[in-house]
Amino acid sequence: MTNAEIARVFDEIGDLLEIQGANSFRVRAYRNASRTLEGLSEPVSDLASEGVPALTELPGIGKDIASKIVDLLQTGSIPQLEELRDQVPPGVVQMLRIPGIGPKKVGAIFSELNVTTLEDLKAAAETGQIAEMKGFGKKTAQTILEGLEQIAAAGNRFYLAEVKPAAEEIVTDLKSLKSVTEAELAGSARRRKETCGDLDLLVTSTDSKAVMDRLASHDHVEKVLARGDTKQRVRLKIGIELDLRVVPEESYGAAMQYFTGSKEHNIAIRQRAQKRGLKLNEYGLYRDDELVASQTESAIYKAVDLPWIPPELRENRGEIEAAEEGTVPDLIEVQHIKADLHMHTTATDGTASIREMAEAAKARGLKYIAITDHSKRVTMANGLDSDRLRKHWEEIRTVAESLSGIKVLCGIECDILEDAELDLPDDVLSEADWVIAVLHYGLKQPREQIMKRLLNAVRNPNVCAIGHPSGRIIGRRPGADINYTDLFKAAADEGVMMEINSHPSRLDLNEIQAASAKDYGIPIVINTDAHSTSGFDVLEYGVYQARRAGLEKKDVANTLPLSKFRRLLRTSS
Repeated sequence: MTNAEIARVFDEIGDLLEIQGANSFRVRAYRNASRTLEGLSEPVSDLASEGVPALTELPGIGKDIASKIVDLLQTGSIPQLEELRDQVPPGVVQMLRIPGIGPKKVGAIFSELNVTTLEDLKAAAETGQIAEMKGFGKKTAQTILEGLEQIAAAGNRFYLAEVKPAAEEIVTDLKSLKSVTEAELAGSARRRKETCGDLDLLVTSTDSKAVMDRLASHDHVEKVLARGDTKQRVRLKIGIELDLRVVPEESYGAAMQYFTGSKEHNIAIRQRAQKRGLKLNEYGLYRDDELVASQTESAIYKAVDLPWIPPELRENRGEIEAAEEGTVPDLIEVQHIKADLHMHTTATDGTASIREMAEAAKARGLKYIAITDHSKRVTMANGLDSDRLRKHWEEIRTVAESLSGIKVLCGIECDILEDAELDLPDDVLSEADWVIAVLHYGLKQPREQIMKRLLNAVRNPNVCAIGHPSGRIIGRRPGADINYTDLFKAAADEGVMMEINSHPSRLDLNEIQAASAKDYGIPIVINTDAHSTSGFDVLEYGVYQARRAGLEKKDVANTLPLSKFRRLLRTSS
């Protein structure tokens, strides 16, 4: 089982216990364990093989939970989870998908009304039964009905790259209103997560009606789902829903901090506030009834003795400790990137020529690139065999000589075959300026074989980097089963770089793996994998991933000028 799969088991236990009204400390223990497991770069199964004591060294993992992890890995189940599933019907668990309805409310509906399906839930909301429950009311009943509609209509997440352009157009349009002083995305989009379930937009304005009217009539908006005095929910034509909140200017910083999240980060910040005799909510930071800070995020963080923390880091993965120690990383920016070292041309499955790709890269301010068309294994992309590749490189060199202002390297995206051999012979690869080795096929092979393939590639003296290491396609295809500890140790020893592939469906390495690679001292390269001149536009998403990993300019090899970059290559003399 993967770390994510194990983490989901403990999340489910936490949900089921909370539905049943279990002790909050007990519930929190399972949620903390889930978060710890999901954030690990090394496989939990490796630690479990060393026994319970090894697992208890992890934060938030006690003997009881450690024993459950071992049982889960050995038997595929946990008796406690099976008992909880028997006690809580599946339809009740499905209610947790409704936005704004947490386990406590779900538990109350289940225990008081004996509602066990989404259909029964809808009937209870429509007939007024839910509105009559203590602590619920008509508003909650309406929220449930709207949430049920959302589940039916949506049920999926969107790549950040799919929704960001439309969302930013809306922000720009709202900022043009005279009554608006601030407008910015919050939530997961501001934290630059790979995918978004919905969008959050905060606006300060002296005329909330004008803001909502403008949003309702925007070209990107398909339908207004709900509207109040200061809140509005709309569905965009691309399918995602957006929540607008118009907040007072004096509360903007507190609201932005609150609605940016993540939930785990915010809990930690609120706990810091409480220890200082303060109370933090979306309206401000208070000491009793006195407002201490609210207008800017910086003021909020300063009041709890922290510097401002970049949104991309706000996941409670050590950023608060780093802020305490004054070691918050100076995160990489898009403008720091000087090169793109993974792209394709018409020689294989690209749509632009060598010259067109080079000129497009130059127009974006890049100083050097590597043309890395596919090797022969990728037959559907017209992959290159040895003879075609050498002719292709001759053409690259000819084009490069006629260009000024940009250097063009002869590269190859070489497949690591299912039998662990590379797709091209060493005598050919040794002629390349840049070799990026990848997994395209056989991603479901057992870990042992996957690792044999990756480690063989890392140890090949001609390989410069491992590209999109897991081979995942977000939301559609899981990645290969990789022991990243062993991979990164080998890469660090051999001087092989690791790629963050910027394509929005890949973003591979993910942020946890990229942070781990940094810890091993492995240089990262952020590449677009462009198949057209417009393909360079996705670079920002790779940089966002790097920022979420805490990477600085110095951690990314293609921020260097070419002369210094060449010194990092183990094939350089």
